Amino acid sequence: MSLTLHYHPLASFCWKPLIALYENGTPFASVIVDLGDQQSRAAFLEIAPSGKMPALRDDARDRTVLESTIVIEYLAMHYPGPVELVPADIDLAIAVRQADRFYDLYVQEPMQKIVGDRLRPEGRTDPFGVEQARDQLRNSYAIIEQEVASRSWAVGDAFTMADCAASPALFYANKVEPFGDKYPAVKRYHDRLLQRPAFIRVIEEAQPYFKLFPYNDG
Repeated sequence: MSLTLHYHPLASFCWKPLIALYENGTPFASVIVDLGDQQSRAAFLEIAPSGKMPALRDDARDRTVLESTIVIEYLAMHYPGPVELVPADIDLAIAVRQADRFYDLYVQEPMQKIVGDRLRPEGRTDPFGVEQARDQLRNSYAIIEQEVASRSWAVGDAFTMADCAASPALFYANKVEPFGDKYPAVKRYHDRLLQRPAFIRVIEEAQPYFKLFPYNDG
C-alpha cells in the first residue's frame, strides 16, 4: 500500500485528512503516533522532525507530506476520487481554501487555546487568553451563521476540503464554547456534518480516546 497516515485518533487536525481519505475511499495504512511513548515519538520524528501531526507518507512517490490542508491538496492532486474536495474551478477553489484557513485559524486555533489552558499546571493558566479565545469563537460563530444560512456546506452545495476542516473544528469548539440557541444555522450545519458517513467513522474511531479530552462530556 502506497499511502501511510501517521496520526492520532483524538487530534483534531488529524481528522481533516482522515475525512478526506474516507470520503473518497482512498486506500491507506495508518500508524497511530503516541508522542508520550519514546519509541513511537522517535519513529515519528524521523518522518516529521517538527513532531506535528498528521504526516502522510507516499512510498510510491517517495514523498512525505505535512500539514492537514497540504495533505488534502496532495490527495486531490495525486489520488483523486469521486468527491472533488478541491474544485477544478479556480475561483471556487480559492473560496474553498479561504474557508479552510478560516476554520483552522479562527475556530480550531482558539479552541485549542482553551483546551490547552485546561491542561496547564496550577498557577500557569491564562484566563485572559482563554476569554480572548472564547470571544474569537463567538465572533467566528456569528460569521459562520451568516455564511451557512443558505448553504448546504461550507462553500455552496458540494462537500469540499472546507467541510473537512469545519468538521473537527466545530465538533470540538462546541465542546468548549457551546453554540447554544444563538447560532441555529451553525448548529444545523454541524448536525449535517455529523451525519456524513466519513465523519461518523472518524468519530467512532476516536471514541476510545475521548476520555483523554479535558472537556469530555461522555
